[in-house]
Amino acid sequence: MIAAFFLLMALRVPVAFALGLSAMYAMWRIGFGFDLAGDLIATGIAKYALLAIPFFILAGTLMGTLGIAERMIRFFRVLIGELPGGMGVVGTVVCLFWGAVSGSGPASVAAIGPMIIKGMEEDGYPRAAAAALVCTGAALSIVIPPSIGLVIYGVIAETSISALFIAAILPGLFMGLVMMLVLPLVKGDRTSPSLAAMAPSEGGERGYLPRLWAAFRESFWGLMTPVVILGGIYSGIFTPTEAALVATVYALFVGGVIYRTLSVRVLYAALCDAAASSAVVMLVVAYASLFGWVVTVEDLVGQYSSQLLGLSDNQWVILLVIMLVLLVAGMFMDPVTVMFISLPIFMPVVRELGWDPVWFGVVVMVNLAIGLITPPVGINLYVAANVTRMPIERIARAALPFLVASLAGLMIIALLPDLSLYLTEVLK
Repeated sequence: MIAAFFLLMALRVPVAFALGLSAMYAMWRIGFGFDLAGDLIATGIAKYALLAIPFFILAGTLMGTLGIAERMIRFFRVLIGELPGGMGVVGTVVCLFWGAVSGSGPASVAAIGPMIIKGMEEDGYPRAAAAALVCTGAALSIVIPPSIGLVIYGVIAETSISALFIAAILPGLFMGLVMMLVLPLVKGDRTSPSLAAMAPSEGGERGYLPRLWAAFRESFWGLMTPVVILGGIYSGIFTPTEAALVATVYALFVGGVIYRTLSVRVLYAALCDAAASSAVVMLVVAYASLFGWVVTVEDLVGQYSSQLLGLSDNQWVILLVIMLVLLVAGMFMDPVTVMFISLPIFMPVVRELGWDPVWFGVVVMVNLAIGLITPPVGINLYVAANVTRMPIERIARAALPFLVASLAGLMIIALLPDLSLYLTEVLK
C-alpha cells in the first residue's frame, strides 16, 4: 500500500486519490470488500470539529477579497514601517496576524503575498527575499491559532482543540521573532527609498501620530478579528468549531456594513474559491481516513510504534527521529496527509513516554510548517512562484536563511516544553 501510494505520487496523481487508490488496493489484497469504502470515507469526515475547516477558509477568503487585509497591512506599515528592517518587520507581523484569520499557509500567501512583496521591494528588499519571507511567515498560519492544522491534529489525537490553540500562541510568536532576526541577512546594503523618504517629510512625530490614527481607524474592524475569534474561544462563549462560523459572519458584517465592499459578485467569487480550497482539504481527509483504517486493521500502528520505542532508551533520541520523519515527509506531502499517515503511529509512542499531547501537537505543527517551504513539494513556494512569476528555484534559495532559522526555532520549542504549556497552565 505504501509503495503504491508513493508510486502514484511520482506519477503526479493528486494526493487524495493516491491515498484512496492505494488504500483500496490494500483492502483488495487483504480480502475486504470495496463496499466498506463508502462507509469508512463517510465516517472519516463526519466529525463535528472538521466543520471548522471550510468556515475558516471562507472567513480568510472573505477578508482577503473585501479589503480587510489591505487595511491591516497599511496600518502595520505606518505603525512599524520606520523601524530597522522596515517592511520586512511589517511583512512578518502581518503574516502572523493573518495566520490568526485564515489558518492556511497557501491561502495566506495568495491573499496577502502580493501586497507585502510589493511593499518590501519598495523598501529595498530583493524580490526573491520578499517572496521567501512571505512563504515562511504564511507557513506559520498552521501554528498561529485558530489553525486548520491544529483542528485536524485535535481530531486525530483526540486532544482538546482549545488547549492546542492556547499552547500555540507563544511558539508561533517566537517563530516570528526568529524570522525577524534573519532580515538583516537577506536585505543586505540596499537603501529604503520609500520609507526613508517618507519619515522626514511628514514632520516627525506630529506627522506620524495622525497617520497612525487614520490607519488604525480604517483597519480597526479587521484588527478586531483575532480578538473576536480567540477571545470568544478562550472565554468559553463558543467552541473552536463555532468560532469558524462566527469569523465568517463577522467578515460578512465588516465587509457589508462597515466597509461596504461586499457585493453579490464578490460574495460569489469568495464562496467559489473557499469551496474549491475546502474540497481539496476534505478530499484528503476523506481518503486519508480510508488509508488509516487499513493501517489500523493490519496493526501497523502497533508494529511501527513498538519499533520506534525500541530505537533507544533515550526519549530525546526518539523525539529527534520523529521530527526527522515529519520534516522529510513534509518535503513531499501536505500537512494534512502527513498527519493522517503518521499520527496514528506516533500517538501511542507519545502516551507510552508520558509526553504532553498538547506540547507534541505544537511540535508537529512547527515541523509541518517548515515542510511548507521545503522543496521539492513546498506548497507555499509554488503559490509564491505563481504570484510573483518567478522561478521556484530562486525563491527556494532565498528561503534558505529562513529555513535554517526555523529549524533552530523548532529545536528550541522541542527542548523547552514550557514555552508551549505556560499559557495553558496560566489560563486553566
